[in-house]
Amino acid sequence: MLKKPGYLTVVLVVVSFALSSCAPSLEMLKMRDENITVPAGYGVTQSEETPAEPGEKITEEVNWKHFFKDAPLTGLIDVALQKNQELAILEQEIKVANNEIMAREGEYIPKLGFKGGAGIDRVGSFTSQGKSDEATGVPKDLPGFNLGLTFSWEVDIWGKLRNATKAALYHYLATVDGRNFMVTRLVSEIADTYYELRALHKKVEILDQNIQIQQQALEIVRLQKQAARVTELAVKRFEAEVLKNQSRRYLLKQSIVEKENLLNFLSGRFPQPVDQGPTDFMQLMPRGIQAGVPTKLLENRPDVRQAGLELKSAKLSLDSARARFYPALSIEAGTGFQSFNAQHLFSTSDSLFYNLGANLVAPLLNRQGIKADYLSAGSKQLQAVYNYERAILNGYTDVVNQLNKVENLKGTMKLKAQQVAVLDKSVDISNTLFRAARCDYMEVLLTRRDSLDAQMDLVEVKQQQLSAVVNLYRALGGGWKQEVQAKAEAE
Repeated sequence: MLKKPGYLTVVLVVVSFALSSCAPSLEMLKMRDENITVPAGYGVTQSEETPAEPGEKITEEVNWKHFFKDAPLTGLIDVALQKNQELAILEQEIKVANNEIMAREGEYIPKLGFKGGAGIDRVGSFTSQGKSDEATGVPKDLPGFNLGLTFSWEVDIWGKLRNATKAALYHYLATVDGRNFMVTRLVSEIADTYYELRALHKKVEILDQNIQIQQQALEIVRLQKQAARVTELAVKRFEAEVLKNQSRRYLLKQSIVEKENLLNFLSGRFPQPVDQGPTDFMQLMPRGIQAGVPTKLLENRPDVRQAGLELKSAKLSLDSARARFYPALSIEAGTGFQSFNAQHLFSTSDSLFYNLGANLVAPLLNRQGIKADYLSAGSKQLQAVYNYERAILNGYTDVVNQLNKVENLKGTMKLKAQQVAVLDKSVDISNTLFRAARCDYMEVLLTRRDSLDAQMDLVEVKQQQLSAVVNLYRALGGGWKQEVQAKAEAE
C-alpha cells in the first residue's frame, strides 16, 4: 500500500502532467459538419406514370424481384448474386472486418494465462549472491521450476479500447453496406446489359427485314434495266446497299456475342446463349417509379450509408488515438508453484508464490509516435467527412440526372415513333412514284436508307429509355434490399 505522502504526490504530478499534455487540437475538424442539409426536392416535375400492372404503386423502395418482370432477366440476377466473384470477394472482406471486432474486444477483456517453465541458473562466485550461496551450501548450478497462472487487465479508463472496438464495429457495418452497394450496381448493370442485348436482337430483326425488302427491290431494278427503264448504275447502287446492310449484320452479331458474354461473366459462368423473354422489345414498358424525397437517399443508397458508417468509425478511432495521451492503468497478478527441486514443487506450501500489482503509466517524453497516430486519425476523419459529403452530393446529382433523362426520353421516343411512321409512308410513296417513272432510283434508295436509320434510332431510344429507368432505380438505392431480405430469411 502507499502509506507515505510522497508516493501520492508523485502519482498526482504524473496524472496532472499527462492530462495537461492532452492531444493537440485539430481545428480543421471544427470547420466541417457531417450533418449535411440536402434540398427538399429534385427540381424535376415528373409526368404521370403508367404502372405496368393496374393499381400497382411503385416507389424507390420496391425490390428488384418485383421491379423486373422478365423471367430471363430475373434468372440472370439470381445466378449472379450467387456466383459473382466480386461479391464473393466482398464477403471475405466482411469476414475480415468481423474478425477485427473480435480482436479489438479481446484487448479490453481481462487476460488469464497459464505459465510453466524450467531452467538452470548460475551466478558468479565473486558476487555477493555467489558468496552467500557458497556459504549456505547452495549449488552453483541451481535448477528452477515454476508452474502457475498469470492475470493482466488494462482498465479502460478513457474508453480507448472500447472506442477502438466500436470503430471496428462501424467499419464492419460499412463493409456490409459496401457489399450492398455492389449488389445494387450488379443488378442494374445486368438489367442494363440485358436490355442492350434485346435491342441488338431487335436491330438484327429489323435489318433482316430490310435486307429482304432491298433484295426484292434489287430484282425489280434488274428487270427494269432489262426493259431499259434504268441503267446499270441503278442496279449497282441497289446491290451495294444490300451488301452494306449484310456486312452491318455481322457487326451486330458480334456485339450480341459480346453482350451475352458480359452477362455470363457478371453471372459467374462460362459463355453460353442467353434466353430472351417472349415480349417484343418495342412492347417492353418502363416501370413507373417515384423519386420520393432526397432525405430517403440517406436510408436507401448503400454508398451513402457506407460513407456515414465510415465517418462514425473514423470519429471513434480519433477518440481512441487521443486517449493514448492519458495515463493507462493496468493490473497484473500471478500465482503458482516455484521450486529449485521438481520433487518439492507441489509437496509443500513453501513452493507457493503470488504477486499482485497495479501500474499507472503515462507518456512523458518522446510522444512523437502517439502524436503522429493522432494526427493521422484526424486526417482520416476529415477524409471520411469529405467522402460522406461527396456520396450525398453524388447520389443527389445522380437522381436529378436520371429523372431528367427519363422525362426527356419520353418526348424523344414519341417524336421518333412519329418520324418512323412518316418515313414508312414515304417509302410507299417513293415506290409508287418510281414505278410510275415520276422519281428516280436515288430518291427510292435514300428514302429506304432514312427509314432504316430511323427504325434503328427508335430501337436505340427505346433501349435508352429502359436503361434510364434502370439507372434511376439504382440511383434511388434499389436492388440490394431483396437480396438482404432473402439472406435474413435463410438465416
